[in-house]
Amino acid sequence: MSTIRRQLAALYKDVAARGLNEGSSGNVSARAGRGMLITPTGCTAATVTPKSLVTMGLDGTFKGRTRPSSEWEMHAAIYRAAPEAMVIVHTHSDHATALACLNQPLPAFHYAVLAFGGAEVRVAPYVTFGTAALAEAATEAIAGRTACLLANHGMICHGRNVAGALAAALLLETLARQYLIARAAGTPRLLSEDEMAQARLRFRSYGQQPERDRKNDEQD
Repeated sequence: MSTIRRQLAALYKDVAARGLNEGSSGNVSARAGRGMLITPTGCTAATVTPKSLVTMGLDGTFKGRTRPSSEWEMHAAIYRAAPEAMVIVHTHSDHATALACLNQPLPAFHYAVLAFGGAEVRVAPYVTFGTAALAEAATEAIAGRTACLLANHGMICHGRNVAGALAAALLLETLARQYLIARAAGTPRLLSEDEMAQARLRFRSYGQQPERDRKNDEQD
């Protein structure tokens, strides 16, 4: 059994354990060669196994009798459009979904929004789930970002590995919750373009840096 199969099955279970999905909602996938591995349709955290994950091409062809998630087109479209995306997480987490149901983006109320690649997390317009139209809308909304909201549906994000994709999903849910709490208490102050630009500069040196970058900083 491959490592990525074990990691992906564990990711789906972890997403549910952290309250980001309930029952058979949501799905996860990982790039695999020219195709992807994705959770099967109708699976739950209790039933998913490394072996049950579906191997499929980005064109919709798949191996075996088990059918892939109904949202496979959304995952495939993002993989085609974003070469850096290696793992995708789609959830119906409470606060991100609540904000998506308002059909509103997550704005620059907090500098951490920059973690997704821009000054806001866009919201894709509502279209029927499991359709090519949703795949197109999501791909457009997430372009240049690592996450987007899906109107009246949920959210989707990607990372360079399993840990990165999970971290993105958790951060988006946390920020959506904080934003909705702030809105309930009053009108959140949004950061200006200049303030976000300054925060973006700070993000470049935030956290642990690769060894090569640390050496360059020491020499400067």
